[in-house]
Amino acid sequence: MAPPLYLLLDLAVVGRLGGEQLAALGVGTLVLSIVSTQLTFLSYGTTARSARRFGSGDRPGAVVEGVQASWIAVAVGILIVAVAYPCAPVVMRLLVGTSSPESAAVAQDAAGWLRIAMFGVPLILLSMAGNGWMRGVQDTRRPVVYVVVGLSLAAVLVVGLVHGIGPFPRLGLDGSAVANVIGQGVTGMLFAVRVVREARRVPGSRAFAPDWSIIRAQLVMARDLVVRSLSFQICFVSAAAVAARFGVAQVAAHQLVLQLWEFMALFLDSLAIAAQALVGAALGAGRLGAADSVARRVTAVSVVAATAMGALFAAGATLIPRIFTSDAAVLDAVGVPWWFFVGMLPIAGVVFALDGVLLGSGDAAFLRTATLTGALVGFLPLIWLSLVFDWGLAGVWSGLVVFMLVRLATVVWRIRSGRWRQAGAVRA
Repeated sequence: MAPPLYLLLDLAVVGRLGGEQLAALGVGTLVLSIVSTQLTFLSYGTTARSARRFGSGDRPGAVVEGVQASWIAVAVGILIVAVAYPCAPVVMRLLVGTSSPESAAVAQDAAGWLRIAMFGVPLILLSMAGNGWMRGVQDTRRPVVYVVVGLSLAAVLVVGLVHGIGPFPRLGLDGSAVANVIGQGVTGMLFAVRVVREARRVPGSRAFAPDWSIIRAQLVMARDLVVRSLSFQICFVSAAAVAARFGVAQVAAHQLVLQLWEFMALFLDSLAIAAQALVGAALGAGRLGAADSVARRVTAVSVVAATAMGALFAAGATLIPRIFTSDAAVLDAVGVPWWFFVGMLPIAGVVFALDGVLLGSGDAAFLRTATLTGALVGFLPLIWLSLVFDWGLAGVWSGLVVFMLVRLATVVWRIRSGRWRQAGAVRA
């Protein structure tokens, strides 16, 4: 729960600067999310692979999976910073547009925020790798502590640096990015220290060295998970680009509700993460019945939690948006996407839980195809038709609803087919 709560705090703090800054934060955060989530295999893929090894009794092998994922994280993170830093202004101008002074200002502010925040990417990826292998060996307490420590520091800094409270300089929107980098840096270093300590206990002299056979196997799973993540991100970038064409207030409202959607996705993902580790360990040990039981229980809890949160957001439809912004135009525009968001939550409860089950089993190829189908059949067509026919945010969010319904149908079918249940330390 700590990451989504921090995102909401960041949103609320920056929202007090005005609608323009809120829109810039939303777009900048979206691009940072695109960059980092393309490498979710460092978390999800590593969890699945290390959990299977742990379940089969090979804990050292599970730790080595974490070491190799950490090498990938550092190398790719540095490459991303080198490429993304000079490209940030161009990307933001293309995404937001410069057809009006307001849009140009949002693009400029978002580029400045992103250039600072990008320096946290290598450590974000290192944290993903650390989360992955530690969940795989069912060490769930330390990752929570590491994340809470980093985000608690970031929470103090974001309030102080954005508004210049106490001993901190007033940096405005840039203060949000600085706080983000420092918090991610602390968390990433804690994960790095832990993997080094664990690797020292692994027999053999090559525990720390890159193992290309393992890295190659991780990258095969990465291919499917990257395509899956890219499908998500193309949809959300398209949605932001279309919303921006409807005006600054509309894109700010869209990003505000989308951040709440991301909050709920991360909230429900905490249950899915538990499913990943438990399903992977059960399949690694050859206990297919236990894997089925985990799938049923996690889905039931996730649906109840999502429905309860949906009721809470429905009751707070007029109050909750005012926590994040006082801009009248943004508040007027929020009402349209709000009820789409509320209505999708029970569907999300099923989809995210079963995603976790399938990820834990290593069924990444199926998830890739299912997500890509949902994007091409549902989300993308409605997003761009919304621009052509001027359907506004209602059209954009209708696309997200269709996307979720396609995903619901595909993951339920896959679970019922039983084809995801493959026993053994390594998925065939």
